[in-house]
This record gives sequence, C-alpha cells and structure tokens, in this order.
Amino acid sequence: MIEQDAGPIPLLRPTLPDANRLLPWLRKIDAAHWYSNFGPLVREFEARIGELFGSSAPDTPVVVSLASGTAPLELGLAAMRLPPGSAVLLPAFTFPATAGAVVRNGLRPVFCDVDPHTWCLTPDLARAALAHVQAAAILPVATFGVTQDVDAWDALAEEAGVRILIDAAGAFGNQRPGRHCALAFSFHATKPFGIGEGGALVCHDAQLAGRVRVLSNFGFSHGMVEAVGTNAKLSEYAAAVGLAQCERWPQLQARRHALWQKYAAMLASIDGIRLQQGAALPGLPANVVVRVAGDSEHVVAALARQGIETRRWYCPPLHRHPAFAHHDLVGADGGPILVATEALAHSVVGLPWYAEMTPVQCRRVAVALEACVGVRPRDSSVRV
Repeated sequence: MIEQDAGPIPLLRPTLPDANRLLPWLRKIDAAHWYSNFGPLVREFEARIGELFGSSAPDTPVVVSLASGTAPLELGLAAMRLPPGSAVLLPAFTFPATAGAVVRNGLRPVFCDVDPHTWCLTPDLARAALAHVQAAAILPVATFGVTQDVDAWDALAEEAGVRILIDAAGAFGNQRPGRHCALAFSFHATKPFGIGEGGALVCHDAQLAGRVRVLSNFGFSHGMVEAVGTNAKLSEYAAAVGLAQCERWPQLQARRHALWQKYAAMLASIDGIRLQQGAALPGLPANVVVRVAGDSEHVVAALARQGIETRRWYCPPLHRHPAFAHHDLVGADGGPILVATEALAHSVVGLPWYAEMTPVQCRRVAVALEACVGVRPRDSSVRV
C-alpha cells in the first residue's frame, strides 16, 4: 500500500531561492544602480561559479555568464572562428539547441550515433566518424547530466586537430572542463543549478572566453565592433538569483544525493528497465531516464493514468525533425544508420526528478513503473 501523497507528480519542479534569500542581493543592485553590462554582481557570480569547480579542475577555469543556455553554444562556436560551412560532429540524440547553434553559425551539422549504454557521443565514436567526415569541431553532449570523459576528448582534440565544445546543459556539478574542451552550461529553471534563465561558458582558454564575452555585447571591443555579435549578457537581477543559488548549492546537492540513493535503489530492483550508464550511483543525474523493452508509449500512458508525468525525451531524434532532416548522418560503420539512436528514441522514458521530490513520491513512481513494464506491445521485438 502506498502511503499518503496520492496527488499528481510533476516531471520537473524548479528549485530556486525564495524572496528572503534574494533580498540582500537585490538591495546591492539598488545601491549600485547598475543593472546590466557586466555589473558587480555578474562579476561576483562568475567568480563564485569558478570556485565551485574546486578540486575537480586543475586550475580555476574562466567563466563567462550569459543570458541563456543556448548562448554559450552559439557564441562558443562563433568564437572558434571556424571556416564557413565546416562540418561539426554532434549526436542526433540531443535537444534541438545543440544542432541549432551549429546551423546559426553557418556551419554544417553531421549527426553521429551514441553509445548504447551511456547514450552519449563518445571519443571513440567521434574518432570513427572522423574517418569518413572531415570535421572542424565536435559538439559532444553530457546527456541527461552524465559526465563526459574530458581527458579522452582532450586527447582526440590534439590527435585530430579539432575544436571541442561540450554541451553540458544539465551537467553543472558533474562535468569539469578539459585543457581543450570548453563547456556550455544551462542555468534554466529546470536544470540542477537553476536561476530562471541563464547559462555560462566555462573553459581554460582565456582567449576563447574573451571572444565570447565580446560577442555577448554586440561584438564591441574598445569601442569598435570587431565581429558581429549579439546581446547575450546576463543581467544583474539574474546574477542575484545565481549568487543566492550558490549559497544553497551544497545543501541542494546533498539533498539530491540522499534522495537519489533511495530512488536509484528502487529503480535498480525493477526487472524490465535499464538506467543510463553513468547515471546510477555514485552518479547524480540531471534527469532520471530509463529504457524499457519495446516502445515506451505504453509506459507513458500507464503512468499518466496514475497522475505521474513523464516525457519521451529526444523522440524523435534530431535527424527526424524537418529543420535538420537534410543533414548528413554517419553511423559507427560510416553508413547513414544510427542504430543506437533509433532504438533509444523509441524506448526511453523520462521520470519525475527534482530536489523537492519525496521518498514517498519516488516509491509511487517505482511501483507504478514496475506494474506496467511487464505490459508489452504484441509486435515488440526490441530487447532492453
């Protein structure tokens, strides 16, 4: 019997600082009368973000705060100054912003397959793709917050002479930058480190970071526009939310870790599902996503009937969307079939997961999931 809490369970619920936590920072804005254009709170926020990497990075990285999670992708690629029309490798199993940043820079997306266990584009898969495609850059994704191996990506960058920007949208707290790998984080409200809307480029390349900062302010440098940029600066108000979030970040992470230990144990005991490799303990996912046998549509419908919200993330994958359907594909064997991606797109289910979720809600999700994974479409032949 499931005790109490029988109401709807949302997929995501933002966990942002309340008004009392924000008030001291808002008073600083009032006192300074500085609201945008790289104000004191923005500078302090960037310094605090750099410090949060602690021992996970060999040196404190350079941080450029931006107005959205898409901005570090678009401006990071722009700052690399790649030749127009250059190919950029990226997974098809990701959010549209990843490919959109490539297209909006006048570059050419080439969609790659992902590892069937981590659901990420890996250095080995990218290396295989480079045997068939001459690419100037690679955009790996820390899928659902799972950590990318930056040491392996650094080695590939040196070996192949390519630029690497990791879409680490939901991986803040998990992902560190490499010597050659820049990171693009999202601080959207639904991300682990949410401020409402915002993002950051984090790297050890001061020149790249400097160009991104210039591009975020219309391209102005010493009063002259050296390159066409945009307005992607973070406001002082958003930085205030970010600074208040920095203060509570250790407690938020500790709460997520404690809850994930219980949730992961419940999910791991269910026959018929598989967790993303790297998300299970000691990992800490940004989104809890499982793979089921057959098409996941029946699982989504069954959970919805019990008031449990889910999402079939990245279904369909990007190469199935009209905006990207004309771009090239390169599978593990060089052919145009993305085997793992196609299988994942039909079989993954995103489950409720947020810092204020309760163990009772986790148990409700696990029990409901266990009850429905035994239901298989009659024509299903896909094995988990």
